[in-house]
Amino acid sequence: MEYVYAALILNEADEEINEDNLTDVLDAAGVDVEESRVKALVAALEDVDIEEAVDQAAAAPVPASGGAAEPAEGDADEADEADEEAEEEAADDGGDDDDDEDDEASGEGLGELFG
Repeated sequence: MEYVYAALILNEADEEINEDNLTDVLDAAGVDVEESRVKALVAALEDVDIEEAVDQAAAAPVPASGGAAEPAEGDADEADEADEEAEEEAADDGGDDDDDEDDEASGEGLGELFG
């Protein structure tokens, strides 16, 4: 995330987002800079209007309940039981084995590219 934050800082300061500027910001923040990640971010942001992207992200609705609809009154007990069972299974299993597959399936692995 440090790489993305550095790009946002440069954008806010009306500085060009290029490899040298991005590296300078990251160095100043004490980040161990990986040149390949800097190049990838600069290339990815080449045709992106950051102001527009930030505005769209800020305007996007965020569900308060994590995206799941609230159950009807009669279904509330069943939903609570299902939640408790899922939590117990996750606690018993440790969850480490499935995390990598879940991350890849949800696209979270892309975050590794930028921090």
